[in-house]
Amino acid sequence: MAKFDVETVQNVEISKKLASEKSLPGQLEIMERYTAVHKEKSDFSKEIREVECLKVLYPALFRKIADTDLIAGRFDVLPIGFGAVTSLGGVGHFCVFRKLRDFQKKLEEKDKFRIDTLYNYWLDHDLKTQYNREVITEDTVGMFIDCEYPMIATARLSGMMLDYPKLLDNGIGGLRRILTEHLKKQPDNDFYKAGLQCLDIFVDCATALQQDALQQMTSTGNKQRYNELKRMHTALENIKENSPQTFHEAMQLFWLYAMLAGVINYGRLDDYLGPYLVADLEAGRLTMDEAYNYIYSLWTMIENRRTTVNGRVIVGGKGRKHPKEADVFLHLAMKVAKNSKYVEPQFTLRVDNDTPEEIWNEALDALGAGATYPTLYNDEVNVPAVAYGMRVDEKTAEQYVPFGCTEFVIQGQSTGTPNICINLLKILTIFMNDGIDPMDGKRKTGSMKVKKLEEYNTFEDFYNDFKKFLDYYLDLSVQAQYHSYEVMNRHVSFLFASLLTDDCIERGKALLDGGVRYLGGTNETYGNINTSDSLWAIKDLVFDRKKYTLRQLNDAMLTNFAGYEQIRKDCLDCDKYGNDLDTTDTIANDLYEFVAKGVRDRGIAIGMQYFLIVISNNQLNTEWGNRTGASPDGRLAGMYMNPANNPQGGANKSGPTAMLNSLAKFDARYHGGSVQNIKFSPSMFNEHRDLIKVLFKTYFAKGGCHLMVTVVDKGILEDAVKHPEKYPDLIVRVSGFSAIFVDLSPNIQEELMSRVLYDK
Repeated sequence: MAKFDVETVQNVEISKKLASEKSLPGQLEIMERYTAVHKEKSDFSKEIREVECLKVLYPALFRKIADTDLIAGRFDVLPIGFGAVTSLGGVGHFCVFRKLRDFQKKLEEKDKFRIDTLYNYWLDHDLKTQYNREVITEDTVGMFIDCEYPMIATARLSGMMLDYPKLLDNGIGGLRRILTEHLKKQPDNDFYKAGLQCLDIFVDCATALQQDALQQMTSTGNKQRYNELKRMHTALENIKENSPQTFHEAMQLFWLYAMLAGVINYGRLDDYLGPYLVADLEAGRLTMDEAYNYIYSLWTMIENRRTTVNGRVIVGGKGRKHPKEADVFLHLAMKVAKNSKYVEPQFTLRVDNDTPEEIWNEALDALGAGATYPTLYNDEVNVPAVAYGMRVDEKTAEQYVPFGCTEFVIQGQSTGTPNICINLLKILTIFMNDGIDPMDGKRKTGSMKVKKLEEYNTFEDFYNDFKKFLDYYLDLSVQAQYHSYEVMNRHVSFLFASLLTDDCIERGKALLDGGVRYLGGTNETYGNINTSDSLWAIKDLVFDRKKYTLRQLNDAMLTNFAGYEQIRKDCLDCDKYGNDLDTTDTIANDLYEFVAKGVRDRGIAIGMQYFLIVISNNQLNTEWGNRTGASPDGRLAGMYMNPANNPQGGANKSGPTAMLNSLAKFDARYHGGSVQNIKFSPSMFNEHRDLIKVLFKTYFAKGGCHLMVTVVDKGILEDAVKHPEKYPDLIVRVSGFSAIFVDLSPNIQEELMSRVLYDK
């Protein structure tokens, strides 16, 4: 078993979490009770153990209703508890050891030993730690996020998009009746028994929030606030049993259930909330201004969860059951996104050939105002691509939804959590250096053997052997992905999420226990374009022009090009992806299809419905780049890598049309989401709006699948580095997520500033 540090940072955290409302003794008491129940129920089924542990957390963890809230449902996350993702605590029964140690420092001296007791217990029971013990190796597979490794792996259940229409149509009472009928047929089924108890937990939480609302009603002297709290109190009472009858009740039911399920992405809100909104507007129960305020309040609650790369809300596109009503919600949500300028939710617009110009204009208005949202997805490409990649029919594929940095799932029908990340560029530098990682001098070839560089006489031989080395890592990736499901299923059921995931109730099984209709996964790839640009430089400089040998090139890389300045200049002067050149674009596409098809084929072979690469990045392209050696494209050791499917910063020198033409050449059928970033000055974007719209639509017509747009003044980012106090609200698109620029680390800021800004 490889050694690893249980206190390593588990996830990307940029947005600072809100401090817990609970006192330190109160938090400690909850964690001790949770641990005690977890230990006491060790001989029970995983379903019963899970629900008994959840009873300790809820409603105890719920926060007071905030003064601006129009729906109820905020809760604290402690270092010990239950969850689905590391963005909110941890996975399954979890302990975040680093945060537990930080918590310990705040306690009085007499209580600190109690943390040691908890810490030692969870070393053997934290789910993610158990997974790491079984998967992490000394040389090839590291824990998430250990950038010394070419591949990192984790256990998590990211991106669950639940079947909220099922919840809204049936209500809690209807779900209870469905579970009760199934339990009559299978009286020993613990999934059904625990599921019914989950619904009891929901009711208990609604009651606790009602009591809070009632207390605040008696103390407020503001008539408007009194009426808002009274509406909350009434709605919480109604949704304990009945299906919602109003927009407010529908929003409250969806939100409270999502909180208890631990999900951090919310699906097609326009389609399942739109009908309730329109009904209220037509009946006079709600004005447009009130509706706007409700959506704004929801946006604020999503933002306050501070999950950084998540919080997806999707509107528009094919496959909506209520497009007319959904568009009413869409228009209001577009205004909220424009005016709020939050980093979350990740507001997402799906467009197709039938998207009205009005919606296009609203989207461009929001982007032009600096909101960074909506992010744009092209259904004309993505729907058939998802159908092929996930092996489903197009009607099913119409229900695709992006989550996180851009990964796709089928709402309510699949899981596609990205539990594997692979650094293609680090693998290339290891392959070229006789199997040794130039950054730490360690061999990272596993059971593979690599040839000496002198043995290669043709580019084809070199490239084919590099692909074989990649194959070795792709084998490791599918094994680690599938095993993450096995380990999670061994210990937990994710009950709340399972109840709203097809076909768990019908099969009487939790989603990872054979219940989910489509068991999928995704593999995040990094350094794709640096790698393909490097391969082109090798082909051009070594094998075509014979200007250098492979050994000379690698020797230059090992010195970070010190003393080899001419070699670096020649590497930088080679053709680069992002300029609509057949040379580099062809090899980029070949590498992409090799990796993507290899991942997909392996996923099918191991028994998953799909396993697809995701060409995304959060800040990992920078952090992993910091621990990746110099590369043949001229990139220096420790420098950030290219973001997602975009060129390395500054490499695209032929204008926005050329860059988008390069991006559009990738066949979307082979990936499960690909991030495309582009950056404009406000003058270019807003004063040439018709041209920008034509540019985007042409890109989509040529096969482009996605666009994320940042509109920022030239020089503003540089000034924000020097004077951060002047820019507390400057939002930028990092890649798969937005962030406050001054909250980013200096090396990530540098990577963002390196990207070409298209100006008039």
